[in-house]
Amino acid sequence: MFWLLRLMVLGKDDFMTTRAEKPSPTPDPDYAARIQESFELQAFMGHVGAELTDLGPGTCEIQIPYQDALTQHHGFFHGGVIGTLADVSGGYAAATAGQPGSTVLTVEYKLNIIAPGVGEKLIGRGKVVRAGKTLVTTSIEVFAVKEGVETLCATALQTIMLRQDRAFQPAASA
Repeated sequence: MFWLLRLMVLGKDDFMTTRAEKPSPTPDPDYAARIQESFELQAFMGHVGAELTDLGPGTCEIQIPYQDALTQHHGFFHGGVIGTLADVSGGYAAATAGQPGSTVLTVEYKLNIIAPGVGEKLIGRGKVVRAGKTLVTTSIEVFAVKEGVETLCATALQTIMLRQDRAFQPAASA
């Protein structure tokens, strides 16, 4: 019964192809320029002082320097800043799997803060776990850096939607 349902849903060609045999989406050869442009258009990233420090196929690293305005009542980086860094690092890692002209949107993410964000900066490192045609799963680690020592302060698992053939259009300001 399962094979019949699979044949009806997937069609003949996909029914005979396993996931391991299916090619992953072909990345945009100019993904770095597309992602850098998108990053620069994010006013909030500028507001928190974020810097895109490393980008490769399936990976992204972003850093945010310490500012008093980004802390909570104990002087640690605020959890919202940690979550933002995880979301954006994973999102841009996923964006490297997109076709020319594609954009990304977060579908969901699960964040575990496992240590206080104490230090001179935060580093978010996103990595693609699996890239499909429409959805990309990423894993993210966020580190607090104090006196040159990185301490893992959060982990996240994220699902991103690739929006193909929809070039980035800034929203009209209110």
